Amino acid sequence: MTVALLVCPAAGLGAAGRVAGTVASRLRTACGDVQLLVASDAEGTNRLAHKAVRDGVEVLAVLGGDGAAHAGVQACAGTKTALAVIPAGTGNDFARALDLSLDGVVEALRTGRRRSIDLGRVQRGAWFGTVLCAGFDSAVNERVNRMRWPRGPRRYDLAIMLELAQLQSKPLTVRTPAGEVELEATLIAVGNTPFYGGGVPICPDADPGDGLLDVTIAGRASRTELMRILPKLRTGRHVDHPVVTTLRASSIAIAGNDWIGYADGERQRELPLTVECVPKALKVVA
Repeated sequence: MTVALLVCPAAGLGAAGRVAGTVASRLRTACGDVQLLVASDAEGTNRLAHKAVRDGVEVLAVLGGDGAAHAGVQACAGTKTALAVIPAGTGNDFARALDLSLDGVVEALRTGRRRSIDLGRVQRGAWFGTVLCAGFDSAVNERVNRMRWPRGPRRYDLAIMLELAQLQSKPLTVRTPAGEVELEATLIAVGNTPFYGGGVPICPDADPGDGLLDVTIAGRASRTELMRILPKLRTGRHVDHPVVTTLRASSIAIAGNDWIGYADGERQRELPLTVECVPKALKVVA
């Protein structure tokens, strides 16, 4: 079996770099030789991932967070190469959704287990394994990307508070094969898997094996209402709130305003966006 281990040393505030040697040793116990690839930045991660797949590795193992997993998804989707994700980031939502861990990956490599999962895909854009969002959440992402302080999860907490102070709803049109929904909204999330933001089940029932994408829309809400909804996000109970609408569809067209879409935490582009579910697009070592 040919296996490449792609390491993103900066992931998890340096955690990936610190455990890379141990991880490589564990993988070698299951499959023999492991080619070690070390990326210095996001561009390097993408480049090395695609090169490994072009070179014909049977398994691309990625050690890092959701950004690294996203790069692995782009390289492996629609190919014969299986993706293994070993979580070492701050969010780890892709690994969380598929119950991936170092022990699990080692065992799956030893026994040859694979699982085929669905992926979301942005029309003329990226694949995504977790969630595509736009609105309040993407505004938080935009702000976080401009901030240089503080580091880690506190940056997101501060960005959330700053964006809440500027909260406003916008017209949103959502089209699916079943029909069209028009409303004033504060955010929309399209989930292939349930989690984003480090374990928030924004689309709690999303299943990467059902051929469908789950949609969660928060309608027009005041700051006070949104503050009441936010604590329920961690339990998935937000979907029971009257201002929240949920849908399920194989394809979704989102339009009506100038929100920026983010998929797997990576910036896409301004609305309108069309996304579709591509069944069994990715083989995962799990």
